[in-house]
This record gives sequence, C-alpha cells and structure tokens, in this order.
Amino acid sequence: MDQVRVPLANGIELDTVDVGPRDAPAIIFLHGFPESHRTWRHQIANFSDRYRCIAPDQRGYRGSSKPEGIDNYTPDKLVGDVFLLADTLGVKHFTVVGHDWGGAIAWGVAMAGEQMGRVPRAVIANAPHHAIFQKLLYTSPVQREASQYMRGFRDPGNDALVREKGLFGILEAQIRWDAPDKMEPEERAKLLEDWQDRDAAFAMLNWYRASPIDIPPMDAPFEVPENWSPPPFPKLGIPTLVIWAQDDLALPPENTAELDRHVSNLTLVEVPDCGHFVPWEAPDIVNSAIGNFLEVNPV
Repeated sequence: MDQVRVPLANGIELDTVDVGPRDAPAIIFLHGFPESHRTWRHQIANFSDRYRCIAPDQRGYRGSSKPEGIDNYTPDKLVGDVFLLADTLGVKHFTVVGHDWGGAIAWGVAMAGEQMGRVPRAVIANAPHHAIFQKLLYTSPVQREASQYMRGFRDPGNDALVREKGLFGILEAQIRWDAPDKMEPEERAKLLEDWQDRDAAFAMLNWYRASPIDIPPMDAPFEVPENWSPPPFPKLGIPTLVIWAQDDLALPPENTAELDRHVSNLTLVEVPDCGHFVPWEAPDIVNSAIGNFLEVNPV
C-alpha cells in the first residue's frame, strides 16, 4: 500500500495510506503497538472499493514524525493528530476504527468526535475502555499480571537494552510477542526491520510512558484505592462495535463485562480461538463484523 506524507497543522507529519473513492464515507484506521498501518491490510483491501480508507503510521511510528520528549505522546496529542489528519485531508466526518493502542485513542476520538458531530460510528478491536481497564488493574489479578510488561516498558533501566537490540530486545525481555505461525513471513520480516529503528523504538515506548494509566505491582492490594474514582468520561452514544478476540493474553475478555455502562449503543462481537492481533489473525470475521455494522448503522 502506497503512503503519502501528510503534514498536520501542529507540525507533525504522518505517513498515511489514503485509498478509495474520495466522495465515499471515510474510515480512519488506527493501528496499535508495536505495528503500523499494515495492521489493517486485510480491512483496507476489503473496504476500499466503497469507502475512503485512511490509515496513518501514527506519531512515533516508522517514518512518521518522532518528536523528542515523553510529553509529546500524551493521549490528548494523539487524539488531536487524528482530527488534524482528517482536516488536512478534507474529511469532515469519519468512522474511527482502532486496535490495541489505536483502539485506546479511538475511544477518545469517538467521545470527542461525538461531541463535535464529526464521528458518527466507532469500531474498537481488543482495546479496553479506560475506566474499565484501570479498575481491572486495581482489582483483577489476571489483568494486573498480564499488564506488568507495561511497567517494564516504562522503566528507563531498560533503555540500554533498547539501544543495543532495538524494540525487539525489550519485547523479548518483557512479553512473549513472537508467534511466527500466525503472521505471514514477509509481514514478520517487515516488522523486525521496523523495530531496528532506535528513534522509533523510544517514541513507541513513550506512548506507555506518557499514559496516565496506573499499573500497580503484583504485591499491591487488589482493591480500588480510596482516592480513585472513574474518570468523568461521557457515556458514548454513537453506534459502537467492539470486537474482542477471546484468547488475548494481554487483554482478557473480562474487559468487556461492563462496557454497556459506558456505551449506550453497543454491538459486541466475540472472536473465539484468536489472540490479540485480531485484525490479521481473523480477518474474515473482522471484515464481516465491520461490514455488517456499517450497513446496519449507515451515515
């Protein structure tokens, strides 16, 4: 997929796939860690005949801008990039689709976009709602243990490892990332090549380091702190499809249990026998779920 360089009004430049009819409804696809726009290769191929499909390499990834400093990767800036990307491309209204970290940003884009009248629909794949995720980190031994790698990503003591081995070094040390039987060899080779870029590696880790999420150690009490209350996010009212692979080791299905408390127009599709990277591990199921959702909720 060919990319174009898109300069945003905030000085950030994003390498972006932009394919499909220009007068068709727009979909903006947001990838997660530690991938790229190619997370959505099967979805873009499926939908670009009838939708304008826009998929950036987000801030800090691959060839896109990598500003220095953790503060340049706070969620508000990452959400802002999406709207500025739409502005630059002349897109007023768009459906947001996100996976993993891209899904976390998509939750924010959906909430802000609903208030602005710009985002009529949202699709989230294996990315928890912030309020649910934080509560589980406090109360669930399963989720807290699964998220300890994030403490490692935040630890500057691991920076020497990243400088020595690139992103692969810290992935190898902190999580069992590699499942070569599930990814096409050429895609895996591209990822391994991308992860050698040290500047990108640190920029990608800055997404974790700038996040306000609190990840307690395993020896902390499994209870909600007295001074914590759920963040005051508005209940999302736009039609929202949540796709959840059930064998996700990092984000177990308990993340969907209370979604209806935060989303009033929710469609939940559970994908059995599938790991975290559902857009390319189960592309046919994902394409079918998204296609059905878009047809039932036209704009």
